[in-house]
Amino acid sequence: MQHQDLTKDRWANFTLREQLANVGSEVIRAVNWQKKGNIQYATLAFYRALELIDLTLAKPLPLPELSEIARLREVLVDYFGGGNIYQSSEASWKSYFQAFTLAAALEREKT
Repeated sequence: MQHQDLTKDRWANFTLREQLANVGSEVIRAVNWQKKGNIQYATLAFYRALELIDLTLAKPLPLPELSEIARLREVLVDYFGGGNIYQSSEASWKSYFQAFTLAAALEREKT
């Protein structure tokens, strides 16, 4: 487990937007390390992203959210470890996760 101090209960207290913003941080970190040629750090960030996705999938989710998160995991694995058949790009990952980061920030402002 990469996130030693993160428990399922603590993770479950985050909103889905916050969870995906955190996943996005790891994904963007992996992309940036990959771009710099540091495959070891890129791989570790990728594994942390998968760990967070798996924690998200471990809680009960409505079917649309469950499908979205499961597909996200599939496409991430394809991008970092497969043949990139979905033709993901650095720009597409940044765009996808930027929306969750912004939504989570706006959500925090309301509380």
